[in-house]
Amino acid sequence: MNVNDPLLAPMVGADHREVAGVHLDIGKAGIGRVKRVVYPVGFRWDTHMKPITGTAHCMHTHVGFIARGRVQVRYEDGCTADFAAPAAFVIEPGHEGWVVGSEPAVMIEFDFEGETGERFGLPGKHTHG
Repeated sequence: MNVNDPLLAPMVGADHREVAGVHLDIGKAGIGRVKRVVYPVGFRWDTHMKPITGTAHCMHTHVGFIARGRVQVRYEDGCTADFAAPAAFVIEPGHEGWVVGSEPAVMIEFDFEGETGERFGLPGKHTHG
């Protein structure tokens, strides 16, 4: 990661993790967390994370802001969504996703660990509505 780029610089006080090439910086915010997630070029959930999670799809709710790059997701029912910076996003459980293009995707997420969807009043799975 380019430490001279403010969007990618180390976050003071954050817990830094790397999972399957994805860089996560997690800061506590009251009873929740704020995460900067950097998905590298070429990242695909089904290739890189599925073997680690052991689930057919990502079962987390993601809420936040995409600050750089582009990500597409596909839900279990075949619906797709496209998020390109700058934009707010909500991604419901039961999806897979991948980075599109030649730059990493930088996403700022707000979460409550396993209770994110519930805390934001979102459905427990993808809906058409």
